[in-house]
Amino acid sequence: MLLLTLIQDINIEDKLKTAPNSNYEIGVFIGSMLPFVVLVAIAYTIYRYNKNRINKD
Repeated sequence: MLLLTLIQDINIEDKLKTAPNSNYEIGVFIGSMLPFVVLVAIAYTIYRYNKNRINKD
């Protein structure tokens, strides 16, 4: 994952300056937050699974 971020040379500030309208900013915000939300959801699912497994023993 780190390798992909190093390969991509994306400047968000330039994208926002050349954006066609203000809705583009919302998309950039959602796109930057989405990976973190997915990781938190996966972590919570693993936590809940392990907690339920321990309680059954």
